[in-house]
Amino acid sequence: MECNQEENKKSCACTYPGCPRQGNCCACIRYHRVKGQLPACVFPADAEKTYDRSFKHFARLVAEGRV
Repeated sequence: MECNQEENKKSCACTYPGCPRQGNCCACIRYHRVKGQLPACVFPADAEKTYDRSFKHFARLVAEGRV
């Protein structure tokens, strides 16, 4: 499967300025997995803007019914 980075950028949820992985989902997932994190696209917009991509933060949001 070919990655269409420009098309993916249209729906990329990452708000980190200058992120070189925006629109490159495979690289994004790999990067965050190595760091023990989840990518921006699994978080609600307000939670993503905190840049806390931890599993703990995600679990908290699930418990609150926000995800």
